[in-house]
Amino acid sequence: MSNITIFGAGNIGSAVAGLAVKAGANVQVIDRNPDKAAAAAEGVTAAKFGEPITGDIVVLALPFPAYADVLAAYADQLAGRTVVDPSNPIDFTTFDLALPEGAKSAAEYLAAELPNSAVVKAFNTTFAATLASGVNDGAPTVVQLAADSEDAKNAVKAFVEAAGLKTVDAGALKRAQYLEGYGALQIILGVTEQTPWTAGFKVVK
Repeated sequence: MSNITIFGAGNIGSAVAGLAVKAGANVQVIDRNPDKAAAAAEGVTAAKFGEPITGDIVVLALPFPAYADVLAAYADQLAGRTVVDPSNPIDFTTFDLALPEGAKSAAEYLAAELPNSAVVKAFNTTFAATLASGVNDGAPTVVQLAADSEDAKNAVKAFVEAAGLKTVDAGALKRAQYLEGYGALQIILGVTEQTPWTAGFKVVK
C-alpha cells in the first residue's frame, strides 16, 4: 500500500485525494485549514501546514505561486520523495504562461529547486470534474505524465490506474512544457465558455 501526501484541499487536491483513497493508498492531506483538509475525501488523514509529510508521493495541488511557501517549509522533507506538479502557471490577465525568469516549465523549475526529489508532471491536463468522476465522455479519464525518473512516473501511474483511470506517458520532464501549454489551452477554452468545466480533451486509442 502506497503512502500519498497531497498539499491543498481545493478542487484538484480533493479529486486526487479521492483517487488515491480509491486506489487503496494511505492518504494525508495538508492544508492551512485542517477542517478543509479533512473534508477533501472520505478516509484521508488531515494535517495542518507545517506538520510532517508522511507520503512517499507528494502532490502539490496548489497554485504555482504557492509553491514557494512549500519549498521554504518542506524542501528538506521532500528530498528522496516523488513530487507531483499539477500546476498550470497562467497569467489570467493575458492567458500567457507565467513562469520565473529562465524557467521553461513549472515542473522543470520545481525540479531545479528540488534536486534530490523526483518530479513528475501530472493532473494538469484534466479538469477536476473529470478526475473526480474518473470519466471523460464515456471513457476513463486519461492522465498525462512526464518525468525523468521512470520509477517515479510508474509510481504515479500505478495509483492512477488502480483508481480506474488511464495514463499516457508523455516522456521526459522537458515535455512538461507541452503539457502546460495543453493545460493552459483547456483553461482558456473554459474561461471563454467554449467548453464546460466538466469536459476536457479525450485521448482516443
